[in-house]
Amino acid sequence: MTAAVEAGPRTAGEPVEAPRPGVGVLSAYGAGSLGMGVWITVPGLLLLYFLTDVLAVPAALAGLTLLLPKVVDVVVHPLLGSRSDRVARRIGHRRGMMRGGLLLGGALVAMFTVPGGLTGGAAALWVGSWFVVGNLLFAMFQVPYLTTPSDLRVGYHERTRVFMVRMLFLTLGLLGAGVSAPALVASGSRGEYTTMAAVLAVVMVVSALVALRGVRRLTEVGGFTVPGDGTQHSALHDLRTAWADRDFRRLVLSYLFTGMTTHLFLAALPYYTAYVLGDQRYTALLMGLFLGPAAVTGPLWIRVSRRIGKQRGLLLAQATFVIGSLLLLAGASLGIAGTAVVVAVLGTAFAGLQILAFAMVPDAVAAAEARGVARAGAYTGVWTATEATSTAVGPYLYSAALALGGFVSSSAGQQVTQPGSAMTALLVGFTVLPALTMLAALAFQRRCRLDDDAARV
Repeated sequence: MTAAVEAGPRTAGEPVEAPRPGVGVLSAYGAGSLGMGVWITVPGLLLLYFLTDVLAVPAALAGLTLLLPKVVDVVVHPLLGSRSDRVARRIGHRRGMMRGGLLLGGALVAMFTVPGGLTGGAAALWVGSWFVVGNLLFAMFQVPYLTTPSDLRVGYHERTRVFMVRMLFLTLGLLGAGVSAPALVASGSRGEYTTMAAVLAVVMVVSALVALRGVRRLTEVGGFTVPGDGTQHSALHDLRTAWADRDFRRLVLSYLFTGMTTHLFLAALPYYTAYVLGDQRYTALLMGLFLGPAAVTGPLWIRVSRRIGKQRGLLLAQATFVIGSLLLLAGASLGIAGTAVVVAVLGTAFAGLQILAFAMVPDAVAAAEARGVARAGAYTGVWTATEATSTAVGPYLYSAALALGGFVSSSAGQQVTQPGSAMTALLVGFTVLPALTMLAALAFQRRCRLDDDAARV
């Protein structure tokens, strides 16, 4: 059921109302995160391994192949955020840009369909080029999609509810892709990677179609905040305004290191299962154990945030991830059962990291709006650019660790023996390195005072 009375558009600065969209409306909106989950998970989990162990790309070059396309994202996301604000002011919605998401599945298939004669540097160029295309299409969908909760006429806790539903669907997308993708490429052949991408591309297209309708219905029911006149400023001005917000800046920096940590975990997991645990088939199992708890503990984190606040809840999730990462340093001596328990705890922390951090973004927008600054698209553009950066820097850090350890790359079906230094790098890069990056995230988050201000908006 949806709310009985639909709320129309309002301009920035009008009093905030609190309609309560029904589960059906929220679910249609949240369905868009299924496809987002596929794009986040599959390249993050498999692309580095695909480059080094299927296409024989050296580890250092493989890391750059993932990192350099994200430079484009850092520039594009804030520009798309400002453009989204201007379009919303002119026509009253942000959905037009989202249609680019319908083409994202094609980019996924092309990225994993490398011509047979290409290996090494040539293969890296092919993959990197399509990664740029896919990231641009993803940004066109993601920026206006994530801005939607900030546009609604809802209060502090209702914003958290909207994000909880979205994060539930995102986690289901992550879980489905995280389990099915490695299972579909178990033998490691190039053809299996193409098949995997084609299957998941269908999910991405359907998800985007449902989301387009869901965003429209959600803004009809929950109301739509038309961006204020401030959006007539340039994109650079909007970027400076968002970055000048001290607490939002601290939240962004915290999420940068949080995202680096979680995406490092994803990129490193296939190496950990193949070289430390000795069986790559454990990748699907551990991804299920990581994302399964994340799919069901969302309501728990919401209750935690209502009791102690989003800020303290986020700090708790970050500290838990640090401890869990260090426990995995025991490697194979933990056994698969012990490893499974630790990974499940990390998955529970991951749910809190995602839900609470994302739920604080519209709080930042609401606090800025209360100060007379309403640039939801600009804030979201900065946030998604940060997320895009973290998705690349995390795997790059791990690839750098592999390169420093002397990791030997190989092509599909080729057996190589890794030197002891590479094995050490594999383990330390999966355990100590993410613990350090998450500690950096925790240090920035401790200084954020957004939760106190947002609760009063």
